[in-house]
Amino acid sequence: MLTVAPGPLRPWFTPERPGPLVFEHVARTGHGRVRVDRWPDPRVVVAELPGNLSLRGDPEHLPSPDLAELTGFVDAPPEWLPALRASDPGTAPWDRLIAVLPADAPTPEPDPDVRLLTSDDAPALAGLSTDSAWIAETWGGVAGMLAAGVARGVLVDGKIAAIAVPFYLGGTYEDIGVVTEPDHRRKGLSSACAGALIGDIRARGHVPTWSTSPDNLGSRGVAARLGFVHERDDVLFALRTPIPTS
Repeated sequence: MLTVAPGPLRPWFTPERPGPLVFEHVARTGHGRVRVDRWPDPRVVVAELPGNLSLRGDPEHLPSPDLAELTGFVDAPPEWLPALRASDPGTAPWDRLIAVLPADAPTPEPDPDVRLLTSDDAPALAGLSTDSAWIAETWGGVAGMLAAGVARGVLVDGKIAAIAVPFYLGGTYEDIGVVTEPDHRRKGLSSACAGALIGDIRARGHVPTWSTSPDNLGSRGVAARLGFVHERDDVLFALRTPIPTS
């Protein structure tokens, strides 16, 4: 597989729609990579971020050794499932709910405890729990996320309590990821951080979106309180990776 500049491959991933914008995030942030089976005239395109992938094209042209190296949650058309299961018989679908914040939904009032995080906050995030560490995956880790200046958070006693970040940054949509550390849950911090991020996303001229699983009642509750509206049901394929439990 060849790593290539993503720009010319955008038609493979258009039109942009709410949800897992792996390709757009790679193209717009420089994190991750895009690979093809050949250049020019590719027959298969793989957009990759840590733990998150988008596959397009004909699965027959993705070499088995390259497929065997892929791990994570896969956004791909249904015809990819046989190839994924041939590589990993344990590949399983992960049902997803995709929601969008309507234009007429109010932007939440700013919470004074929520602020934009910067690289100066790195020590406060040094102890981020294993359960929460995924929040920075698509930005190359905590340092990359903080350097990008896109994360909103709450600190308590000098340590991070909750974070919201555009997990996927697109040209039209930004999909929100949010975590609250275990000792600070059920205090409204996820809603406060995500609400602040909504203001940032709209200021960039983008539309906030929300992705979660049907059994994640906590996440669904936060989305509902903020005004998100169900847009569609979706599915990711869990390739060599366990499906999270709520």
